Amino acid sequence: MRKFIVYRSIKGYKYELAGPAETESGIIGLDLETEYLKLQNDGLFLARKGYCWDGPSGPSVDTKTFMRGSLFHDAGYQLIRMGLLPIDYKSQIDDLLKRICLEDGMSGFRAWYVHQSVSLFGGGSCLPNTQRHRLPEVAP
Repeated sequence: MRKFIVYRSIKGYKYELAGPAETESGIIGLDLETEYLKLQNDGLFLARKGYCWDGPSGPSVDTKTFMRGSLFHDAGYQLIRMGLLPIDYKSQIDDLLKRICLEDGMSGFRAWYVHQSVSLFGGGSCLPNTQRHRLPEVAP
């Protein structure tokens, strides 16, 4: 399994995957799929090339040790907002963020306070009304 992601900075969100990414989520028994995300019943969490996310949130610095964790954390919260993943899985998504950040070399203290922040203050980001609604544009 690839333990890295390839991405680029873009306007609008902040980042776009330039290649696929995957991680073990620890969420077993669900089979969910959207255009860019797939959570398999064996726990494998996939994000396809072209998936966009806004990176680490709040008073945080977008470091390499935070990018893969923020990708799968944002993707998990998006699945909750869409109603595909029950809100009961929020704590597992928060734990996934911490685990990935530690795997990617984040210090234990920073991973702890990042986890504390999303655990305490991330609930609002799981609500359906936080989904960004952008209408398609047509030209000419």
